[in-house]
Amino acid sequence: MLPYLALSLAMLLWASAFIALKTVFAVFDPVFVLFCRMVIATLCMLPFLLGRGDRWKYRKGDWKWLLLMGMCEPCLYFLFEANALLRTSASQASMITSTLPLLVAVGAHFLLRERQSPLVWVGLSLSVSGVIWLTSGSEPDASAPAPVLGNFLEFMAMICATGYVLIAKKLSTRFSALAITATQTVLGAAWFGVILLTPWAHLPTHYPPTAVAWVLYLGVCVTLGAYGIYTWAVSRVPVALAGSFINLIPVFTLGMAASMLGERLSTPQWLAGVLVLLGVFISQAKRWPQRQVHKN
Repeated sequence: MLPYLALSLAMLLWASAFIALKTVFAVFDPVFVLFCRMVIATLCMLPFLLGRGDRWKYRKGDWKWLLLMGMCEPCLYFLFEANALLRTSASQASMITSTLPLLVAVGAHFLLRERQSPLVWVGLSLSVSGVIWLTSGSEPDASAPAPVLGNFLEFMAMICATGYVLIAKKLSTRFSALAITATQTVLGAAWFGVILLTPWAHLPTHYPPTAVAWVLYLGVCVTLGAYGIYTWAVSRVPVALAGSFINLIPVFTLGMAASMLGERLSTPQWLAGVLVLLGVFISQAKRWPQRQVHKN
């Protein structure tokens, strides 16, 4: 049960990031936010890395995989997502994440040789259907000035996330979740630090406490917490099954948007959310009897 609970918690944290980013991007330059987010997460991990000497079984050529993983996520992923959230709403952007399980399943099939059971595909199909239903009534508004472009950029972010999930799975046998997450945050801090020095980025002139709190939350809870938890969990379950949990993000996002931003959810939207959840649980159904038999 623990890996599945960890995956659910990671999805909740990632869902909250859509609300946090949409709010803080209205105050700070996105590159500044992403740079601070990576630096904060790196600083939080230093005591753990220095104190325990984390598992790091390096092999010749691993630097290529580590660099590619970092470029996929957080570097390119966050660039795409930041620009997406400037053009589309948090709710619509979160819905695009429903494409990730399918992309991960296809990648795992061809690159990791993981065969998918029929229940996985049925579950994913139900989840994607639920997400489509969930977003079918969405219309452009003041918070989404260019939703088509924004949603496309979010989809590109999902392509990058697919690369991260597959590479993290490959490296998780020799590198701990903390080591992988630390690699990501260090590379991300360097990447966004360089961009911050260019004319395209702007340092803030004032620091509202609420916006600063959101940045701290993104760095500690989302970047450090969610990625660490997810990387740990994905090393213990098939990558395609872990990827299916991504469909929980739009459900969590809509719930938080309703409670924190005052958005109202219609009955069809709630039913669509239930369909997303149902798809996730169906995709895991085959594993529960196996684990029970193993226990007995």
